[in-house]
Amino acid sequence: MNRRYDIDALRVLAFGLLILYHAGMLYVADWDFHLKSSHTAGWLQYPMLFLNRWRMELLFLISGLAVNFMRRRGSLPGMAGKRSLRLLLPLAFGMAVVVPIQPYVQGLANHLVQPGFGRFLLRYWSGGPWPPGAFTGWQFGVTWNHLWYLPYLWVYTLLLLALLPALESRVGQRLRAACLKLRGAALLLVPAVPLFAWDRLLAARYPVTGALLDDWYAHAIYATVFLYGYLLGTDTGLWNELARLRRASLPFALACFGVYLAGIRLLPDTAPALLWEAVHAARYAYLWVAIVVVLGWGHAWLNRPFRWLPYAREAVYPWYVLHQSLLLFAAWQLMPLGLGPVLEPLSVLLATMLGCALLHHVVIRPNRWLRPLFGLEGAPARRPTRPAVPVLSDDVA
Repeated sequence: MNRRYDIDALRVLAFGLLILYHAGMLYVADWDFHLKSSHTAGWLQYPMLFLNRWRMELLFLISGLAVNFMRRRGSLPGMAGKRSLRLLLPLAFGMAVVVPIQPYVQGLANHLVQPGFGRFLLRYWSGGPWPPGAFTGWQFGVTWNHLWYLPYLWVYTLLLLALLPALESRVGQRLRAACLKLRGAALLLVPAVPLFAWDRLLAARYPVTGALLDDWYAHAIYATVFLYGYLLGTDTGLWNELARLRRASLPFALACFGVYLAGIRLLPDTAPALLWEAVHAARYAYLWVAIVVVLGWGHAWLNRPFRWLPYAREAVYPWYVLHQSLLLFAAWQLMPLGLGPVLEPLSVLLATMLGCALLHHVVIRPNRWLRPLFGLEGAPARRPTRPAVPVLSDDVA
């Protein structure tokens, strides 16, 4: 089997985009975040919206692909155990050791936490209590902040594994075959229909919380694209169609985003309901078609063994666990220095990336005890003495 280098590369780029997005959250005006710079800008809302509508859905779709790849080499109980270890162990360690700096600096910024990280950490480990509004998730005593992706992914993975016998039955295979026959306009539009339906049925009743429980709209959207990833798998015909559609899907995605943006910026609340339905339909068409664009261009351009890819593929998980804590710590240290609206964000981003790179390469990568705490195999991979047999990617995300 040939390794899907494009999926590996897209996984690396998608998590890199996540770091850039979280850095942008410090500076985008009128959007809530753990810390906010004094140099916020309203125009940042447009590129942030452009990414926000599909960035997490892409990650969940890639995670669904990973389950499809793993299934070729593992039993259901083995897959459940491996996935649970690689998701829940970094989650527990991250919540206890990596994440606490985030509520600490947010609590300081809100003037609801006393200085002294050691004292804060002891109180945090004991579950609080905290003054209302001290930090995001204060009401739970502890928080997983950006690591919310891990418990969500764990739940979807176990649910999918429980459904695999049905999906692999004769009827299930027929349904999957029907999905894989989508071509042309049908491939661009049909998968967006369930996403639009979830919006109409659930979005108003269940705002996104990141708290796992009662987050039904988010679950519906993320679990659906996660299932899409599993169904997509490595079907040659469908991947070739995604690549073939890449030039048509790009302007279509931009047009959908334009309709959506014009609607939310220009339409009054009293506009006819049919117009608002069209705006919402454009949003979910954009969500799906943007993913089609990324997959299609990625398959055309990235499906090759880049020299940087093996190292970057391993680095993704530690960087994901570390990045937001390093980002907020860097921002907390640098924002009072008055560096200005250009040097400050560049410095924060550079400090975050250097911190992730150094901690991964020097501390985590060579340590067989730390590696599992950041989602890596127990021993660092050695450079092969001869070309390895390429395999399908089954990385955690």
